[in-house]
Amino acid sequence: MTRKLMYGTVIDRPRKVIHVVRVIDAILEFPEIDDIAEKLRAYILSKYGEQRPDVVIVHGNSRESLRLFGDTYAVTRVRGALFNAAVTFSPLEVELTDRS
Repeated sequence: MTRKLMYGTVIDRPRKVIHVVRVIDAILEFPEIDDIAEKLRAYILSKYGEQRPDVVIVHGNSRESLRLFGDTYAVTRVRGALFNAAVTFSPLEVELTDRS
């Protein structure tokens, strides 16, 4: 099954961004979260040449139920940006999940 994913970025400092993937239709298990993050890192490496991008995976339906996964510093920055409405999401058009 293909997951519905949304993509956004948070500016961390000049020339450094944190990539954010929001999972819309499901609650994921840890292996699935790691898999999506690694596939996005590989895509960013091939497209932009960024060696070790910060990726945060977000899932949940409301402010109270959001769960964020990634590096601690990046999660803190993304959480602040989400609650200040500073992240704009767009549909992720790259296939990151396996079809079953």
